[in-house]
Amino acid sequence: MSTQITVRLPDEQTAALDAAAAALKRSRAEIVRQAVEQYLEDFDDLSVAVERLMDPSDPVLDWDDVRRDLLGSN
Repeated sequence: MSTQITVRLPDEQTAALDAAAAALKRSRAEIVRQAVEQYLEDFDDLSVAVERLMDPSDPVLDWDDVRRDLLGSN
């Protein structure tokens, strides 16, 4: 199932959308759908990252220790 939505864009964004659609040989709707999908994936990833950063039980790693462990140097 899909839902139709309406959005207003400034003329400059509409022109950029039309240019992208023409270059990619896709419709405006397909470009917008893919853009929204990518944005929501990024939002989910960011939400998980922020959640982990706020978790007091998740240890904080020291960069120097990590580098030393990875490179095997002192």
